[in-house]
Amino acid sequence: MNEFIRVVKDFLPILPAVLFQPPKDADKKSLGRMFQETAARYDKRTAIIFEGRELSWGQFNELANQYAHLLKKQGVKRGDSIALMMENRIEMLACIVAVAKVGAACGLINTSLTGRPLVHCVTTTESKKCIIGEELIDSIVDVKSELGLADKDFLWVKDHGKKPCPEWACDLAAEIDGMPISNPPETVEITAGEKALYVFTSGTTGLPKAAVILHRRFLSAAEPYARVGFRAKAEDRLYICLPLYHFTGLGPGVGACFYSGASIFLRRKFSASKFWPEVQEYKTNLFVYVGELCRYLAAQPVCEAEKNNPLETMVGNGLRPDVWGAFRDRFKVGRISEMYGSSEGNAVFINLLNKDRTIGTTSAKVMLVKYDIDADEMVRSPKGKLIAVKKGEAGLLLTKIDNKYKFDGYKDKSATASKVLCDVVKRGDSWFNTGDLVRQIDVGFALGLGHYQFVDRVGDTFRWRSENVSTNEVGEILNGSDQVDMANVYGVEIPGIEGKAGMAAMTLNEGVSFDPATFSAYVCSQLAAFARPVFVRIQGQAETTVTFKLFKGNLRKEAYDISQIEDAIYILKPGSSVYELLCGEFHQKIIDGKSGY
Repeated sequence: MNEFIRVVKDFLPILPAVLFQPPKDADKKSLGRMFQETAARYDKRTAIIFEGRELSWGQFNELANQYAHLLKKQGVKRGDSIALMMENRIEMLACIVAVAKVGAACGLINTSLTGRPLVHCVTTTESKKCIIGEELIDSIVDVKSELGLADKDFLWVKDHGKKPCPEWACDLAAEIDGMPISNPPETVEITAGEKALYVFTSGTTGLPKAAVILHRRFLSAAEPYARVGFRAKAEDRLYICLPLYHFTGLGPGVGACFYSGASIFLRRKFSASKFWPEVQEYKTNLFVYVGELCRYLAAQPVCEAEKNNPLETMVGNGLRPDVWGAFRDRFKVGRISEMYGSSEGNAVFINLLNKDRTIGTTSAKVMLVKYDIDADEMVRSPKGKLIAVKKGEAGLLLTKIDNKYKFDGYKDKSATASKVLCDVVKRGDSWFNTGDLVRQIDVGFALGLGHYQFVDRVGDTFRWRSENVSTNEVGEILNGSDQVDMANVYGVEIPGIEGKAGMAAMTLNEGVSFDPATFSAYVCSQLAAFARPVFVRIQGQAETTVTFKLFKGNLRKEAYDISQIEDAIYILKPGSSVYELLCGEFHQKIIDGKSGY
């Protein structure tokens, strides 16, 4: 009864927001217009704090307007594309808003890119200009001649002033002096169906793909996440340390503030040791996260600043079940609005009822269909139809594409087509293939709304001993060991053996030495025989992306080749229950197909 009352009371205030309808493509609504209307409403309130600087909404809007007028003066017009490569800072957000205000699309480039991938991102979007931060100018210097841009098309933005503006670039900050601070007149004419951003997704192979983000899509993230996820008000402050060239930090995070008027505490990069002191100092009660970042925080020793902290609500994705408890119990975060979606996807899930360990629910129509892990393909009936899984069983998630849940796709039309399935339920229908395995779960009373749990990416689940093994789930269990800081699980091939054997690359807790006997006892007590990693690699440090996702590609390639790997490799031999060091003799037996697996 208590849960019934809590859920109903929790749901009623946000019911109008749950019924949110995305703007129509012809509606004169856009990122730039939303921003400037919020700025007018909260003119004197703090908009953003960054490295000791603080701007009001009015000041922030004036800065963006000066950039916008300068871009217009330099010939940028509605429908153009502008590449932007800059670290998190006030100027980066001001440039994003400025480009949106003049009706151009901003291509947000990963700050770690160099060489061919960087050239690809600038050229594939047909960028007319490239805005580059002082801090990243060296990356552009190396490929400048390959970008197809004239010197006047490189717009340099000062950072700490340690490097001068190159002779071949325009100093954007110097040029805005004397530019009007008024809103550009064309901003109110831009429609929801026009391009606002290009967000690059790495996918599984090849060069980054440019996902198209229309103004409609940005607005459809900003308002619902502000109202349903954060429940943000102008009095709130959001802690943002995710890179803003990814949509999680920019859409649900920055977008929620642009809609609600809540202020932003912006960090250039995440720091686990400074997180709680800054939460206390700047009184940030909202937080946008990715799961691995949360794991780093949970792994930190207890500090005084985390006690009685002001953090009330967090919205993000990838929070693993074994870390969920730390934020509920140790850090006392009252609302965890886990979400699920992708930059290019047409539907989102959100944990709007504050249930534990779930990506929540969605109003989009979805299907979970059977997937053959071995064959790496969807299972079909004798008549060629996809087969829905039973409740509680993991299946490949498909989301229906319709007038409300549109799929805007990528710049590359062939990449767009590869993600769409047609004639799935009936002739003429279209579905977006998420590439993720998801299961429906029972979360108790939930107003009849189906709730779901993320299982794994297709390709991150492998088959061993005729059983499906989820790298995500095995990793969560290994992380529960007293010895393990972080476990990265993947499948590797053994010559002559069907399927893939599990392997875990693990970093250990500070000051801990690997104890094979204790670890083996833990694994055998917690994991079924088929799910126990056959190989364990002890790493000094885990390799992660800038959004703290674990790298697996190189680990899979290196596998258990002790002639190429300096890290210690342990093995669980056939019939054994204790891990032991992999020696050259047994390694050769594996290679020769004589290992006994």
